[in-house]
Amino acid sequence: MSKFISDRFRSNSPYVPGEQPKDTAYVKLNTNESPFPPSAFAMKLAREAVGNCELYPDPEYTSLVSVAAEKFNVKEENLLFTNGSDEALNYVFAAYCSEGGTAVFADITYGFYEVFANLYGAEKKIIPLREDFSLNAKDYASACGTVIIANPNAPTGKVLSPEEVLDIVKSNKNNVVVVDEAYIDFGGQSVLPYIDDFDNLIVVRTFSKSRSLAGARVGFAAANESLINDLKAVKYSTNPYNLSRMSAAAAIGALLDEDYFNGNCKKIISNREYMTEKLRGAGFTVLDSSANFVFAKYNGVKGKDLYEALKKKGVLVRHFEKPRISDFIRITVGSMEDTVALVKAATEAVKEI
Repeated sequence: MSKFISDRFRSNSPYVPGEQPKDTAYVKLNTNESPFPPSAFAMKLAREAVGNCELYPDPEYTSLVSVAAEKFNVKEENLLFTNGSDEALNYVFAAYCSEGGTAVFADITYGFYEVFANLYGAEKKIIPLREDFSLNAKDYASACGTVIIANPNAPTGKVLSPEEVLDIVKSNKNNVVVVDEAYIDFGGQSVLPYIDDFDNLIVVRTFSKSRSLAGARVGFAAANESLINDLKAVKYSTNPYNLSRMSAAAAIGALLDEDYFNGNCKKIISNREYMTEKLRGAGFTVLDSSANFVFAKYNGVKGKDLYEALKKKGVLVRHFEKPRISDFIRITVGSMEDTVALVKAATEAVKEI
């Protein structure tokens, strides 16, 4: 870093993205991307949008908002589209956690929550998950800060019921509750239908996982109009044209191609169950997952050693250094071909370590 950078960035530990290797062709199961390409219709609309790239996009993304509002059965004023769901989370922390605010989240969850809290100078109230890595909704009652939960959680894959999530919302009437539903299409029930019932609920979603648009960077926040206006105040103070024309068009196509979306979700869920069964049969401990990944360990084998052994075999997974989960690896659910390769490599690796 140079001597000119502000103390805020100098002292912050940035989020570390999953590896995007260029040295060899891996079975890439480390960043929870979809194994399936975008739908043909989404790609068609994106290609058509290229022809107008000399013009800025509509900053309100009116066409996309209209399609999404009908799809999710909400009002258009309930939606704000963002450059990936990370931008929506960034807006949340800027709006509600900066200048002495408090962010409340789990000790084992999406790493960007802590990064954003540090970036905006928020106080952090970190609540440990239970011994089995489940989240206890009662721990978040009257939390005295902005609550952020991932449901299903990452990297554990565990999910709360809508009733449990709404209990958190109801018990925090004076705080905003943010539910990050990046993986909800693979298991569990969304609380998006309840956004107009509560003036403190924000739901954040992404097109990166189930809709195969990780490279297009499309996400959104859903909430009542007053909360959306809060987030728009941040957007229009930072990045008004936050989606490209191509990304917005691809998102419309992804929403309209419902059969393709449903088919891919079913395949991933089926492959997840197959992976879980085979790994457990080979002696692994695998947490029940409602996401497009599984969290697994093999007793007596360090997670880092297993990660490195799999990488040598051409299979890339994710390992985290946090002490509570350092024995685990997170494995994205890929195609059936990827899944079979992973199971074979993992079974061999634990015998060789």
